[in-house]
Amino acid sequence: MINSVRLVKNFVEIAQIESESFKEKKLAQLIINKMAHMGVDVRVDFAQEQVGSNTGNVVIRLPGKKSAPTLLFLAHMDTVSPGAGVQPVIDNGVIRSGGDTILGADDKAGIAAILEAIQILRDEHIGHGNIVIIFTVAEEKGSLGAKNLDYGALKVDYTFVLDGDGPVGNIITKTSSQSIIRAKFIGKAAHAGISPELGADTIQAAAKAISKMKLGKVDEETTANIGVVKGGTSFNIIPAVTYVEGEARSFSAEKLKTQIEHMDNCFNEGAREFNVKVEVKVKSGFTAYNLESSDKVVSIASAAIKNIGLNPELVASRGGSDANVLNEKGISAVNLGIGMENPHSRDESIAVEQLELLTKVLLEIIKIES
Repeated sequence: MINSVRLVKNFVEIAQIESESFKEKKLAQLIINKMAHMGVDVRVDFAQEQVGSNTGNVVIRLPGKKSAPTLLFLAHMDTVSPGAGVQPVIDNGVIRSGGDTILGADDKAGIAAILEAIQILRDEHIGHGNIVIIFTVAEEKGSLGAKNLDYGALKVDYTFVLDGDGPVGNIITKTSSQSIIRAKFIGKAAHAGISPELGADTIQAAAKAISKMKLGKVDEETTANIGVVKGGTSFNIIPAVTYVEGEARSFSAEKLKTQIEHMDNCFNEGAREFNVKVEVKVKSGFTAYNLESSDKVVSIASAAIKNIGLNPELVASRGGSDANVLNEKGISAVNLGIGMENPHSRDESIAVEQLELLTKVLLEIIKIES
């Protein structure tokens, strides 16, 4: 059933299209063109108006048996940086980036598997229930596309998000929550050589704050990170403004709250020590979900995985995905492992076999619920 050559060709084509967050339009157009050739109903929503991307979410509908549950399959179109100029190479059945970029298997492997499954359904006239497919924007920036879906019109029974870490067969049933913290240090510029004493150094304030923080693996349930520091305008000017961005994640809501409060306190201590002001803002990135093996969406995924000869593994992950948003909105959703290795790095890769297995799982889910 699966055309491996076509599947790999599609993945390579998709991977080569730059689609860093907020720049997904070229990839969206490619998907639209592919759907048009198959005569599939496809549209783009208006999420870009709230998100700031150059396109909205791509929504595809495959009508089917009204007696069967409506299934939603979802993957995201955006990638992290550096995602421009990707040149995939295939070596011993493994696809990786041939240059100094990510590969983009996160999450273009999910997109490629979905496109192959659609092609098979159409070519082989396989019966199915109603299927909705959504390719979201700006997932890497906090699932912004998913947060701006039209939930009033989204009538689905079970959702399978193809964006999980680990091999095909992993079912992510438990995730952490994430909070994003941003600080803006406001000081006073001065000539660094002539009158440094007249300035108020925001970079030093930020550095002192960060040095006081508990970061990395805080405990078995909690992690924290400072990922962005931007400040100053020239090497010979005391920096008047510095921006810092970070996050914390935890399986425990109380520990997450405690960690964010700790980071906030450190920002304020650093500001006081260097006599600058600081503005701190905190927002929720994603909210944890916790599913049981008995939940229908999990049991469907487990059965599909068993049907292709694999053992389903129910796992916990600190990684967030659009599945977190959907569950928070009251839609039963689970994130599935797609076989990507080392996502968000230049060492990212995916085995061709994993792409094939992922497509098989999708087709089995559709078969079970038809």
